[in-house]
Amino acid sequence: MVSFLDLNGIQVDLSFEQGTFPIEPMHVLVLAKFQNKWLLTKHPKRGIEFPGGKVEENENLTEAAIRETLEEANVKIINVEWIGEYVVHDEQPFCKAVLIANVEQIYENQTSFETEGAVWLTNEELLNSNNLSFHMKDTGMQAILEKVKKYEGKWND
Repeated sequence: MVSFLDLNGIQVDLSFEQGTFPIEPMHVLVLAKFQNKWLLTKHPKRGIEFPGGKVEENENLTEAAIRETLEEANVKIINVEWIGEYVVHDEQPFCKAVLIANVEQIYENQTSFETEGAVWLTNEELLNSNNLSFHMKDTGMQAILEKVKKYEGKWND
């Protein structure tokens, strides 16, 4: 397990083993690559980040990941796979599942309502971007990106 304070000073615990936390994940964070570029979104206030959000009623983690990625980036994903989860010990603690996926289709002409749309970055651009949201810069994200290196063969590049 990786424990750290995020950039807002809040305790976060990250695990790559299922069932580590007593809190069920009700949020998702989706990591996908296509043609050797990461799929991110541009949030109007926070900046560039991986797509994700809350699991809705009667929805599982995979369904939430597919919906959130479509809503935020206008991208349809498939082959969604759980790789980890983390608990943010805020006033009301919550757990977020970390998922990887393949890109099936990119909808160029749709208008995104929740973000300013998809942003595609290479590994180098992701590591050197000045426009990342705060949670993209913390110790947990570094651990997640290190973990997904072993999944490089799964991306549909």
